[in-house]
Amino acid sequence: MTGKLTKDHQKSLLETLKDPREAAAYLNAALEEDDNELFLLALKNVVKASGVTNIARKTHLNRENLYKMLSEKGNPELTSLWSILSSIGLKISIDTVS
Repeated sequence: MTGKLTKDHQKSLLETLKDPREAAAYLNAALEEDDNELFLLALKNVVKASGVTNIARKTHLNRENLYKMLSEKGNPELTSLWSILSSIGLKISIDTVS
């Protein structure tokens, strides 16, 4: 039963993340945890929700390289990150630390 719940949760999450506002809130929450692997997992989920092939085409990134940079050990360059976020209607911004 656990596998079914996990699959249903993942499916529901990916459906929710198709909305750019939800994706932005999800990524911001991951960033607040100050954990690179968590952020990459969140970004991977957002990319999956938008369609990996679609993102690869829009960003001119190879699908395999896209998967590799979004893996636990991935380390995307800022230009790649910028391209990925732009392709799904998001942007990076800087704010002061409170």
